[in-house]
Amino acid sequence: MQALSDLKGLGPARKKVLEDAGIHTLRDLLFTLPVSYKDTLHPMPIAEIASGQNVCVTGYIKGTPKLARFSGRTLVTAQLTDGTGTVTLQYFNQPWMKDNLTSDREYLLYGRADEYRGRLVLSSPSIEKERALIAQYRPLPGIPGKTFAKLIEQALIKLDECVRETLPAAVRARNGLCEINYALREAHRPQTPETLAIARRRMTFETLLLYQTAMSLLRGGKQEGVSIEIPPDGEDAFWRSLPFSPTQAQRRVLHEIAADLAAPSAMSRMVQGDVGCGKTALAFGAIALTAQGGYQAALMAPTEILARQHLESARKLLTPLGLRSGLLIGGMKAAERREALAAIQNGDWQVVIGTHALISEGVRYHRLGLIVTDEQHRFGVRQRRALADKADQEPNALVMSATPIPRSLALVLYGDLDLSVIDEMPPGRTPVTTRIVPEEKREGLYRFIHEEAAKGRQTYIVCPLVEENESLGVPSAQETYAELTNGPLRDLRLGLTYGSQSADEKERVITAFSQGKLDVLVSTTVIEVGVNVPSATVMVIESADRFGLSQLHQLRGRVGRGAEQSWCFLMARPNERLTSLCRTNDGFEIAREDLKQRGPGELMGTRQHGAPLLPNQKEGFDIELIEQSRSELRLLKTPGHEEDYAAVCAAARAAYQRALENVVFN
Repeated sequence: MQALSDLKGLGPARKKVLEDAGIHTLRDLLFTLPVSYKDTLHPMPIAEIASGQNVCVTGYIKGTPKLARFSGRTLVTAQLTDGTGTVTLQYFNQPWMKDNLTSDREYLLYGRADEYRGRLVLSSPSIEKERALIAQYRPLPGIPGKTFAKLIEQALIKLDECVRETLPAAVRARNGLCEINYALREAHRPQTPETLAIARRRMTFETLLLYQTAMSLLRGGKQEGVSIEIPPDGEDAFWRSLPFSPTQAQRRVLHEIAADLAAPSAMSRMVQGDVGCGKTALAFGAIALTAQGGYQAALMAPTEILARQHLESARKLLTPLGLRSGLLIGGMKAAERREALAAIQNGDWQVVIGTHALISEGVRYHRLGLIVTDEQHRFGVRQRRALADKADQEPNALVMSATPIPRSLALVLYGDLDLSVIDEMPPGRTPVTTRIVPEEKREGLYRFIHEEAAKGRQTYIVCPLVEENESLGVPSAQETYAELTNGPLRDLRLGLTYGSQSADEKERVITAFSQGKLDVLVSTTVIEVGVNVPSATVMVIESADRFGLSQLHQLRGRVGRGAEQSWCFLMARPNERLTSLCRTNDGFEIAREDLKQRGPGELMGTRQHGAPLLPNQKEGFDIELIEQSRSELRLLKTPGHEEDYAAVCAAARAAYQRALENVVFN
């Protein structure tokens, strides 16, 4: 039974949903692994619950549950106690829970703990029947997670017929890996945490090995490309033209780039560094060397706001060198676009800055020698390739990553690129002070925002959601904006922005904030990158425990861009994860901690066909496993391992033939 149509409960509509998700056979279905596990084996004492955790607890209902009605909605609240403490249960729009929760039995509950209005709550926790490790699957349109689990149950019966071993025996033996079918059974229906760890280690190792093999095959040998003659004094001349002195790390990385540009093979390099380390100056250094060598350069940014900021910087830094820059973005007026396309095609603009419009139909370049993609995690292989294909010769490619990534993980995720790391910050930057602020100190926070506004300084307030979501019980951007404009910040100038706003409205609000016409900007994470406001000194992050450490660090990087002391306030109950952010401003250290806690898939947000590119695994995943898989690939490429290497290459092609073209880091 290989065909999906053989599954019970799978009609044509659901079958199409699976196929749209890249699931065409039972084998594909079996390799669609759980996104998490509900652990009801180990209930924790209520007194040890921390906000932001998924927890399992046992206890008895204390008192009588209460039912409240408002605006056509209902809310049932109850108190659960276990002798160590008490926690509030809340169920929105489930009025029957008032009668279902009784004081005469012990409950086994599983749910997420959050802080809401100064108290710890479990929102709509499930009532569990047994203690087990229960696989949780990502729901698809029309296929809830529980329905997906029933399809997996049917597929597991035919596991041995559907799946053949993918890794050679020698590879498994060298790396202490179990067989694939054992791993799949345990991944979907684990017996114990120990057997699950064994299975996940095997699956993660295979994913890492096959992905790195595929990237190696994709890269192949160095392609012959544009070779640019670099004047002996070219690098120093660029640095002398700037209004600041570069760090040694900047000098080192630009020297690496210059050597790549001058080589006969096309450069393919990523520059990564922490917020504020000076990546933009390096990008313009590479652009200047390219343009002075007689070639055109294109810089692609993920948003129009960031593209416009880059154009402003380019005109400040490159115009004194005699270089002309221009902008190409979507939504330009027809006449404006025609003028831009002409300037690009005839070479009037040596530097072209824009968004995805740079790869749109009708764009013709003039001796394109360098492409720079900023915020690399927003683009993928396909976008870089589309821009490169517009050149007569293979252009040099430079990608910039503003998300610090542990070096070992970066080598895996960006296996088609050479890597340069800026590991030094410019002198004189005042570190941002980070503090955890509990709910009871909110009024003091608002007083501080008023004091900063009186000094001409500005504040960001970031919320995890756009709209109110009762089941999550966290403040939304719209709700927070309305509450603040009518309440504690009503005498200040406030703005609101979020991702689903129209581009014009979003730009209008952010521009007003950038020009100092707003005191406070309430937003979602849309301001995570590409917003540079030196007078912003306060970052407030609501429900901070809902964000990953790396994302919190990126948000914190929106302040501290001027000479004044800046602050980042994390609105949450204290926990070790958030405390670690308060201890350091080192993005690489934070990324390493995030990798340990959250796994690479969630850290990078990478997706292929809607699923994590690298599994978000905590157990069995660490830096050592990355290095181990890299070492195995190096070994397989040496003489004497040809047969095993061929088998691994075949498996990599089968796994990633289509996916590599569609990888988008979003």
